[in-house]
Amino acid sequence: MAKIRVGRVGEQIKKELSQIIQTELKDPRIGFITVTGVEVTSDLSQAKVFLSVLGSDEQKEETLKALGKGSGFIRSELGKRVRLRHTPELIFKFDSSIEYGSRIESLLEQINGKESV
Repeated sequence: MAKIRVGRVGEQIKKELSQIIQTELKDPRIGFITVTGVEVTSDLSQAKVFLSVLGSDEQKEETLKALGKGSGFIRSELGKRVRLRHTPELIFKFDSSIEYGSRIESLLEQINGKESV
């Protein structure tokens, strides 16, 4: 039963974080961000937030720094929107699965292109 609750809380945090980052944050260093997933510990003390950022590596690092600076604000907004006894500590990480998938897709297209020749 606890696993189901942790999953639901994670999905709710993901939804609210997406909205907070897109509408509330005014930092110019933050580019186009997609919250791809949230993993919450079983005691709800920490939440790993996986992000996909559009842009170069330098822009990704700037975005991560900006989110680190604004994590207190993000956490307080999250606490107002999600009713929990303790708001989890947010740990931001990059999700490279989208880039990995597009790399594999381009390799498969190259292989298929060579076979038809």
